[in-house]
Amino acid sequence: MPTSIRFDSGLEILKTVGGANYDGPLNQLMTIAPDLARCTVEFCYGDIMSRKELDLPTRQLCTVAALTGMGNAIPQLKYHIHGALNAGCTPAAIVEVILVCAVFAGFPTAGNALMLTKEIFTECGIKFNPEVLAPTDDRYEKGMVALEEISAGAGRQVTQQLMEISPDLARFVIEFSYGDILSRPIIDNRTKELAIISLLTALGTAKPQLKVHISAALNVGVTEVEIIEAIQQMAIYAGFPAALNGVFSARETFDDRNLI
Repeated sequence: MPTSIRFDSGLEILKTVGGANYDGPLNQLMTIAPDLARCTVEFCYGDIMSRKELDLPTRQLCTVAALTGMGNAIPQLKYHIHGALNAGCTPAAIVEVILVCAVFAGFPTAGNALMLTKEIFTECGIKFNPEVLAPTDDRYEKGMVALEEISAGAGRQVTQQLMEISPDLARFVIEFSYGDILSRPIIDNRTKELAIISLLTALGTAKPQLKVHISAALNVGVTEVEIIEAIQQMAIYAGFPAALNGVFSARETFDDRNLI
């Protein structure tokens, strides 16, 4: 793609994501690193975000999940929470994706991102009324149902291995991770798994769990192309090594399932 076309294509996506202030960060960057500003438009948005293999709202939720999990890029997280709204994501979907991050990146990380989200909703005049799901006494059973639905046996194998060394942690995985969080119906499992894959790729520290959730994504109807698309998008936010390692994990998972 010629540079002019890449720039124009990227700028179109950037305007959708960034809204009225789409060029605010770019203008600041231009004063110190104009080439990086150009690369932001041409590569990040022209080469990656403009690709049609994933729709823009899903891409934005994946980005929000990754930046939440990384926890070290608050200005960019704020920009992309706004961007998710601009791309058509509902406030509930944004909150839910961040809530999922509590499982994989911890409560402080998710809590900080949710407080930032609350500030953004206030700035935008969004009156968000969160859906409160009543707690139940069957968290373990509910978690096992969600675990089987999503992982089709892979998650059960991991928890069984964990039982041998830390049975309480194995129970917490089922009750909290799956029973309390991943079983929630506010966003569909396809979107949830793509966001989790993006987060785990960006973190770069949990290859076994990344492979479990790549397999889970396939189980709930995500295609191989969509999985690769979400992973390679992380080159923008977490760097090429993280994206490359994620792609190699996907290849191993696809190979294990005789998909390649």
